[in-house]
Amino acid sequence: MIRHPRLTSHAVRLLTWQLSLPEDARETLSRTAGRAGIGKEAFTKAKRQLIAEGFVHERRVQVAGGRWVTQQLVSSIPLSREKAVKIFARDPRLLLREPVNPQVVPGPRKPAAGAPGTRSTGGHPEKDLREKTSDLPEEPESVETEPEPETEAGAENPPAPEEARALVGALPLLSPALRNIPPGMRDELARLAARWLEAGHTSADVHEHVLRGLPGAGTPVHRPGGLVRYLLREVAPRDVPAPAPDGPRLSARLAGARECAGEHVQPMLFRPVADETHCRECAPGAGAGARDTVREAAEWSVMGE
Repeated sequence: MIRHPRLTSHAVRLLTWQLSLPEDARETLSRTAGRAGIGKEAFTKAKRQLIAEGFVHERRVQVAGGRWVTQQLVSSIPLSREKAVKIFARDPRLLLREPVNPQVVPGPRKPAAGAPGTRSTGGHPEKDLREKTSDLPEEPESVETEPEPETEAGAENPPAPEEARALVGALPLLSPALRNIPPGMRDELARLAARWLEAGHTSADVHEHVLRGLPGAGTPVHRPGGLVRYLLREVAPRDVPAPAPDGPRLSARLAGARECAGEHVQPMLFRPVADETHCRECAPGAGAGARDTVREAAEWSVMGE
């Protein structure tokens, strides 16, 4: 055993310590390893070697109370599994099972005196429970209520006009992001669109408002119906166009120009700096030569035409 070629020094030491214990000792291998100064990893390897070589056998059995225990058998010579099982069964010291109390069988019942009768079930006691019970809730007083008037089906959600339905039906044509609007939401969206039409908006205004609320190009819209419902929930105020000005309308290039009040062959427009009424050449501080030069330039322009 000491010169066993396949056992390490820790395995030999653990085995010799166990065999040196008294015959009636019940010390486990882990306890012996702790006393012998064998570490955890070394003990695991030594125990695996002893089991593989047949010096140690162990089994798990269930004892009284449903508990499970591990039984270990240590021998000075290698034992096969069959011999270990016979020793486990023959040695009373390894039988830790306690006798289990057999199931108690009820004894014979003695019949009660008298003839058998039927048992009454159901019903309520004839006496009032308020005689012995004080914490029962008080009975509510009967209050006559008038029946509510019956409402016609669909009164809360009136059908949307045809223009609103057509408006919603044209939404998938505006953008690919609106092609997958669920058909079940079209009535709800049509009622929302009808509110915009009642506020004075046109179908084009509603379509333009929906297009402005769509995300940028390349951004997917997973719930187009919910997005349109969110955009149409609040009716925006209608923009009233400003009235057109009276008289001929000047181009944007001449906006802010004023006609000079001086003497010119043709109307002379200039852009005033403040509130002056004469151009720079006709201003009171300008010389006569400047006015003659302007007059001659105007005459030459007329002759050139």
